[in-house]
Amino acid sequence: MSTGSGADSAPAPDHDNDATGATHAVPAPQAPAATPAAEAATEPRKGTETVKGIESAKRTETAQDTKSAKRTKGTFSSLRIRNYRLFATGQVVSNTGTWMQRIAQDWLVLSLTGSSTAVGITTALQFLPMLLFGLYGGVIADRLPKRKLLLLTQSAMGLTGLALAVLTLTGQVQVWHVYLVAFLLGLVTVVDNPARQSFVSEMVGPDDIRNAVSLNSANFQSARLVGPAVAGVLITAVGSGWAFMLNGLSFIAPVVGLLMMRPSELHQGKVVPRGKGQLREGLQYVAGRPDLIFPIILVGFIGTFGFNFPIWLTAFVDKVYHSGAGTYGLLNTLMAAGSLAGALLAARRGTSRLRLLVGAALAFGILEIAASLAPTFWLYAALLVPIGMCGLTINVTANSSVQLATDPAMRGRVMSLFMMVFMGGTPLGAPLVGWITDTYGARIGFLSGGAISALAAVGVGLFLARAGGLRLKIDLRRGHQHVAFVPREGVGASRQRVTAAA
Repeated sequence: MSTGSGADSAPAPDHDNDATGATHAVPAPQAPAATPAAEAATEPRKGTETVKGIESAKRTETAQDTKSAKRTKGTFSSLRIRNYRLFATGQVVSNTGTWMQRIAQDWLVLSLTGSSTAVGITTALQFLPMLLFGLYGGVIADRLPKRKLLLLTQSAMGLTGLALAVLTLTGQVQVWHVYLVAFLLGLVTVVDNPARQSFVSEMVGPDDIRNAVSLNSANFQSARLVGPAVAGVLITAVGSGWAFMLNGLSFIAPVVGLLMMRPSELHQGKVVPRGKGQLREGLQYVAGRPDLIFPIILVGFIGTFGFNFPIWLTAFVDKVYHSGAGTYGLLNTLMAAGSLAGALLAARRGTSRLRLLVGAALAFGILEIAASLAPTFWLYAALLVPIGMCGLTINVTANSSVQLATDPAMRGRVMSLFMMVFMGGTPLGAPLVGWITDTYGARIGFLSGGAISALAAVGVGLFLARAGGLRLKIDLRRGHQHVAFVPREGVGASRQRVTAAA
């Protein structure tokens, strides 16, 4: 600014899916020799749609859960790797600065214009390059060594913070300056995001990638606990300029961390040579993978309409509660506390399933609706904690699912598409949400974002269930799974396999 078990009778592919879960790259166990009759009964039907590169095999829910437990290595297992420790240390410093700048930037724009729409335009300009050029950023990330690329992008991001600091401290800043710096920062992010996301797997390898993605989110949210609070104090005491200055200087830490890494200990990814049609190749790859499409579609709706917190929080603080920058920092800190809790829970989780993604998205939308209608400040503030937890769960679950399901040679392009949809939708959603907030009030603006998020979750969930021939089963007996998707009667194994892959 980042489940549950399947149907008992649904076969699971070797990526450890449940009936509505995302893939997890785990080799399938060797099954005992079957009789000819059994082989005929379980032989896949020809012409069945299957996810490219995934072989289906029979596996019980108990076996899946046992394997998930064995794969869980602890909440902080990735930190045993030296290169990742250096990366994480640098990121927590720069992330703190980034959150300071975000708070100061939003408040500066609101102070200069008095308009929530202007705050939305600033947010939109920062993410517009991702929408326009995001896929090209992924191609660049796949073509170049990611560590060297990150040295360039992190340095450039630091310079944007220093430029805004100079303009603000000298009293020359105008709103168009903020717009320009936001757009330039967005251009750098086009390359930095896919390179940084895919570099995680080079530091830790495939066994720890889910844990590392979760810890990255925990890192970001930890900084979010400190950054807004410090920014609120700085803005009140000495103005926004010093927050921008500290953010620019904070990027020294990740640059030093990258320079101190041992290249020999990296799991070097394949560098794709320059060639024609690489962008189209990436899109075709995703188009043939339901296990990639569904997370990307859902986070697209959530990112475009549900994550416009700079607009809503500034509007609530200014127009509803008639308070100042300190209160704005407090609300961001409360949301960060929930996000941090969600990140740490995700780091302990052994699987990343689409059921968890859909459920978290639905809860996220409902909680936003509830917060928009909260009659008191403290109830509104308290609801931001679970909103942050659900939002982080959406981010981590979708991110790790997509990375684990993607071939390393394609990871930069796939992650650029993921980030383009997740963050690049903001230029479309932020001005619209800002206009709704200015025209109809902060509560209606927040409610509209929550309603769209909830409807998107329901739509994706129903589509998955229908495509896989599933029905909702509710069992209130003690010791039984109370809510589950199970195959409809008469649905063949082929449709179950499609659902398991998706």
